[in-house]
Amino acid sequence: MTEDSNYGLKPVPESARKGVVALSLLMLGLTFFSASMWTGGTLGTGLSFNDFFLAVLVGNLLLGIYTAALGFIGASTGLSTHLLARFSFGVKGSWLPSLLLGGTQVGWFGVGVAMFAIPVQKATGIDTNVLIIVAGLAMTTTVYFGISALMALSVIAVPAIALLGGYSVWLAVGEVGGLSQLQSLVPATPLPLSGAIALVVGSFISAGTLTADFVRFARRPASAVLITLIAFFLGNSLMFIFGAAGSAATGESDIAQVLMLQGLLLPAIVVLGLNIWTTNDNALYASGLGFANITGWSSRNLAVINGIVGTLSALWLYNHFVGWLTFLSAAIPPIGGVLIADYLVNRQRYHAFEQMQWQTVRYSALAAVGVGVLAGHFLPGIVPLNAVLGAALSYWVFSRWER
Repeated sequence: MTEDSNYGLKPVPESARKGVVALSLLMLGLTFFSASMWTGGTLGTGLSFNDFFLAVLVGNLLLGIYTAALGFIGASTGLSTHLLARFSFGVKGSWLPSLLLGGTQVGWFGVGVAMFAIPVQKATGIDTNVLIIVAGLAMTTTVYFGISALMALSVIAVPAIALLGGYSVWLAVGEVGGLSQLQSLVPATPLPLSGAIALVVGSFISAGTLTADFVRFARRPASAVLITLIAFFLGNSLMFIFGAAGSAATGESDIAQVLMLQGLLLPAIVVLGLNIWTTNDNALYASGLGFANITGWSSRNLAVINGIVGTLSALWLYNHFVGWLTFLSAAIPPIGGVLIADYLVNRQRYHAFEQMQWQTVRYSALAAVGVGVLAGHFLPGIVPLNAVLGAALSYWVFSRWER
């Protein structure tokens, strides 16, 4: 296994491209995540039956369009998110998005390890620290072998999660008295529809900004678009449905907790482990690519180091850092807006990566990210969408002045 298998510092060649099925399973493994189920539980208790599905479908369609645009760029160029950022941010300017993206992914990796260990400890009595070490090292080991190992893991995990999750939903619907009873439930504290859509989009737009890291292996840009829409429109929607059904039946939105309450302890541990493992490995893989862009070191070795750091700090991250990670994640969608805007304006130069004369820092991109953060925070409407559009439009203006 060589560093070339990750292509952390150069385009993915045609000989290393992968098929639609394998990459679809990989991306579904990314979007099959407990946090989306928690959000689904929030939506399920705050929206009527019809409004729930409207919010989920509209939100994931917006999320799918955004990530599909990034996937198209990644597959067209064969470049990771961080190498793409060199065009719009400059070589050293791209260190900011790489640090932000890579750092938050290491943080979420540690949080994910704790999210597995804590409920399993409660269910089995096994020491939390032992569970964290075992789970963290197992997840770090698979990411060492690169994209092929991530795809192999997803082949096992995605069908298992879908089948067990579907079975749990079937049990949950029966527990509340059937589908008609579920449709008649009225939320005690209704959520506004615009806020619900913002929750759907915000649930995965941070990790979705890294879409190019994975679908750059697609053989055709059209395939990358299809793969991404399957993952975010179908896969993420399933997670919301699992969470909403479980919340209605048991008061818990995490599928693993629901399965435990339904008397299915072993399936619950399997689902929880696979659910977090696939997303965590994708996060770790992406973090290695980010820090490789900054250091020039092997992304594979960096991913392993990041996994060890995330494992050792998992409980601390879980107890003290989730709010900070959420805050940092608000700055990530504008990065995607800048990447998309620059590609639309300067598409021709993206196919001459080896011949590029790089600028050191492009301040127009840094300023646009700042505008995007402010747009998301202050403008009315869907926060992540405002952030992406604010960054894209301001970058288009600022970059014309910088030329």
